[in-house]
Amino acid sequence: MNARAPLASPDIPPRDDAGAFHARLGRAAIASLYDELALEPKPGLVSFADAGSHDDMDGGTFLRSLFALRHFFVRVAAQGAREADFAPLEALGIEAEARMLHATGGVNTHRGAIFTLGLLCAAAGAARAAGERCDAANLRRVLLARWGDALASRARRALDTHGARAARAHGLRSASEEAAQGLPTLFDHVLPALRAARGAGADDRGAKLHALFTAMAQVDDTNLVHRGGLQGLRDAQRLARDFLAEGGGLRAEAAARAARVHALFVERRLSPGGAADLLAAACWVERVERLDVASR
Repeated sequence: MNARAPLASPDIPPRDDAGAFHARLGRAAIASLYDELALEPKPGLVSFADAGSHDDMDGGTFLRSLFALRHFFVRVAAQGAREADFAPLEALGIEAEARMLHATGGVNTHRGAIFTLGLLCAAAGAARAAGERCDAANLRRVLLARWGDALASRARRALDTHGARAARAHGLRSASEEAAQGLPTLFDHVLPALRAARGAGADDRGAKLHALFTAMAQVDDTNLVHRGGLQGLRDAQRLARDFLAEGGGLRAEAAARAARVHALFVERRLSPGGAADLLAAACWVERVERLDVASR
């Protein structure tokens, strides 16, 4: 009797099944956003432990948002694979924001993540369609090559959001400018910090805290400016740098030290939502690199 071929892993799509790969990219985005939500203690941010500096949302609000967004990331990956220009991606993002707000009763839980992870999913779809690897370097290159000019044009627009207004008022680098430059904080700082912490033996929570505090130390997080002014941003960056200088997520007491920073943020109603988005994006890149290797 002929030996039966081994069953394929459900996590590994057939090489020519683009739709299956896009679905896995989308699931990786939702899983990475869940990683960020489940991590605690996080300074000022919502987790399942508490609502941080927020009185209009909690862990359940975020779960409803994730459920509403579950198809968006798949669809935007498919658009990227079709060599779409930026306009269809932006239209999908606007639709996703509307779904999020409907699911949360008007609360903005994931607007920044829709933008950043949506672009990354589109870049992964484009890279895969071209037969290229979906690793960090290629994702960054494809993002800039396909949509860099459009993103630069978008960054020059006077967008009417809290973050855009804060960036203009204080001369900070906005999320739109970050994207137009190929997400330098993600690829040059946050993702390397996550990898370095894992390589140095940090457990999963320690590595994610290390990446989150790296994001807090590096990014011009306009969420912090909106809530605490420019001084709120600078104080948060200083506390993050101090956390990292004392060993960051590599220390056994990292969670206890993060909890003390969390208490300070809650007292001042600070919430580094931009840093949280970058942590989720770094977790997504990790997942997608593994998925890409396994599916070839």
